[in-house]
Amino acid sequence: MRINLAISAAFTAWILIKRNAEYKPLQFLAFAFVYRFFFEPPVSPTFTEEGEDDGRGIRMGKRLLRSLVLVFSCIALASLAYTGVLNLIEYIGGYIPLFLYNNQELIVTAASAVSLYIMASYYR
Repeated sequence: MRINLAISAAFTAWILIKRNAEYKPLQFLAFAFVYRFFFEPPVSPTFTEEGEDDGRGIRMGKRLLRSLVLVFSCIALASLAYTGVLNLIEYIGGYIPLFLYNNQELIVTAASAVSLYIMASYYR
């Protein structure tokens, strides 16, 4: 859990310091957590009579696909939540605060980092 927290905190600090990094921290955050999810403890292999593991490739493919889906669904959730909040503010008839409007990258990256930390820490 500490490693996941350190990864999330590092990329959130990067975006806080740079203020305009063109989503580079979010991209690296996604790669870091795909790596963290993909290299979870593997399932014990099932060997055939010849001593081969027939399902290894399929299991690795499933693990990679699951890792990608988990990471990008967390990022999509954060991005859609941000957009939903902005749309709700406009629908109510208010104006969008300048802080929300100018800090989309910061808010989406921080929200993604928090959701990925929770997912990576409690998924295993």
